[in-house]
Amino acid sequence: MAAPPSSPPPQQPPPFYELVKGPCGLDKVVLRGARKRSVEVYLYGGQVTSWKNDHGEELLFVSSKAIFKPPKAIRGGVPICFPQFGTHGNLEQHGFARNRLWIIDDNPPPLPLNPAIKAFVDLILKPSDEDLKIWPHSFEFRLRVALGPTGDLSLTSRIRNTNTDGRPFSYTFAYHTYFSVSDISEVRVEGLETMDYLDNLKGKERFTEQGDAIVFESEVDKIYLSAPSKIAIIDHEKKRTFVLTKEGLPDAVVWNPWDKKAKAMQDFGDVEYKHMLCVEPAAVEKPITLKPGEEWKGRLALSAVPSSYCSGQLDPLKVIHG
Repeated sequence: MAAPPSSPPPQQPPPFYELVKGPCGLDKVVLRGARKRSVEVYLYGGQVTSWKNDHGEELLFVSSKAIFKPPKAIRGGVPICFPQFGTHGNLEQHGFARNRLWIIDDNPPPLPLNPAIKAFVDLILKPSDEDLKIWPHSFEFRLRVALGPTGDLSLTSRIRNTNTDGRPFSYTFAYHTYFSVSDISEVRVEGLETMDYLDNLKGKERFTEQGDAIVFESEVDKIYLSAPSKIAIIDHEKKRTFVLTKEGLPDAVVWNPWDKKAKAMQDFGDVEYKHMLCVEPAAVEKPITLKPGEEWKGRLALSAVPSSYCSGQLDPLKVIHG
């Protein structure tokens, strides 16, 4: 009796996620989407360092002089500032999450996810004994990095207080996002007009933003307070607009070091300030406080769209409110 014809092998789904080695042997996860879309995230720092569109163009800035060697933080991409932003506290600049080794979380608590999103990774950071000496609080920091079906990038952070002694803790936070731009003098930021800000170049003095949109002619280091949930970064030369959407993060930091500071940073090229801009969803002015068992969630979503012009101006309704 003839054997029944064998059924064809099941179709393997495309690999949306791959663990590979980066510089200095550091592990990184590569998320892949349609066409040439991809995202790379290092376990060191839980840090996204690459976000490419369907043409394979890099949308994030990483310095050519970035040092991929612990304990130095990686210069560029999306460093995570926790449990301290900048010098707003007693810890090292921007806290310690960005230079710790995170692990892949294979069994995270449920997090609602658009079923169309197939390429994502969950990471987790818990404090070491050394961390507890410098910041004596027990926590679980879960991070989901996802590449959406249309090429958008999202980072969702969940931080839980796991102290067993009944103590609350407070922290400041930022997604220190470095955008790649063609020429900083051709870039403007919309959505922060009329906002109050703290100017870090003037001793954190408080001012109110004037004018229509923010443009760049010199060093900028400002913390915009109670900023809207959507901010647009318009790159005239590339005819590209980044739309940044934030949840759970009231503030927005805008930073470009300009020429003098660029030359003073060992892990930053002398003229690279022309090709980057940091716009960072943050919680700085009012620290977040969690009681034991409480969890905070903060999300950043990024998309890159062709700029639309109307009388030489971006259509703000389309980008900011669309």
